[in-house]
Amino acid sequence: MGTLPLTGHILPIMVTRHPVSSAGSSWSTGDGRNRGHLSATSVARQSFLWASHLGAVQRLVSTSAVTRPLVHRFVAGETVDDVIAAARRLAAQGITSTVDYLGEDVADLAAARRVAGVYRSLIRRLAADGLASSAEVSIKLSALGQELDEEEAMANAHAVCKAATEAGTTVTVDMENHTTTDSTLEIGRRLRAEFPSTGLVIQAALRRSEQDCRGLARPGSRVRLCKGGYQEPVALAWQRRQEVRTAYVRCLRNLVEGGAYPMVATHDSALIEVSRRLLERRFGTSLAHEHQMLYGVRPEEQRRLVRAGERVRVYVPFGDQWYPSLMRRMAERPANLALVLRALRSRR
Repeated sequence: MGTLPLTGHILPIMVTRHPVSSAGSSWSTGDGRNRGHLSATSVARQSFLWASHLGAVQRLVSTSAVTRPLVHRFVAGETVDDVIAAARRLAAQGITSTVDYLGEDVADLAAARRVAGVYRSLIRRLAADGLASSAEVSIKLSALGQELDEEEAMANAHAVCKAATEAGTTVTVDMENHTTTDSTLEIGRRLRAEFPSTGLVIQAALRRSEQDCRGLARPGSRVRLCKGGYQEPVALAWQRRQEVRTAYVRCLRNLVEGGAYPMVATHDSALIEVSRRLLERRFGTSLAHEHQMLYGVRPEEQRRLVRAGERVRVYVPFGDQWYPSLMRRMAERPANLALVLRALRSRR
């Protein structure tokens, strides 16, 4: 039994004795243990990266009776029509959405501009279909050219935010691995100067995130707080499950105390309950907030939260680049595969 501190109180939660985030790390654990396990996971990482480039494997994953449910459950489809239909289905259940067009690490600036164009077309469709009030978009700056030219990425992101504002919806800027954190926060700051509703993402696993949350904690500041989906160096990120959970609560407390609009992005039941108690204890009645989950993960829990009066937003990916994106997510942090497998085994 472990504990999470909560504004002067202790809320007990069950925790594992083994590290979760450090599983799959090729970085030292600090004590030199589990080298064999880390080596095995490093092999898995290289296998995922290798598979990400193979069209034959993609066709197998797409068509196999075993793996096809994974594709259809966790990716809305390849076209704008597909994702519009998914957003409409979610809206009918009282669930809002944030739509991500898959495709990171573009090879040239022309490709980055094409991604921005897809987002603008998507936003126009959301408005035309009456979904602008229930669906926003999430953008990855890497897909908009961040690694090639930060100013180009800024210009592309600005164009997407401008289209969203005109359509009556919002944009959230995704956070990627630690090498782009400063750049992403700076571009986000510049976007917010003109488009204050722009959301930013903080990954609680990073040791710096508690301070980053303090800097973002002000009324109206939309911040998606997630644990973090990337395997980061031990020196820069908490590694064990309990450490990450506790860091998550510290980050959330900073956002709440500053009056921000927290977007509680987790499937962890313990953290969902902690967030409820923290929000209520701080304000008596809950501070405006929302819960966020991934498309296809714990759909029954999403509906339960809606029935309980919570605002729920689902992260909905789409696009013909779903396969390399999926493989890269597995390679970046093979523990992500466990989340997918658990979701496939359970409708919760």
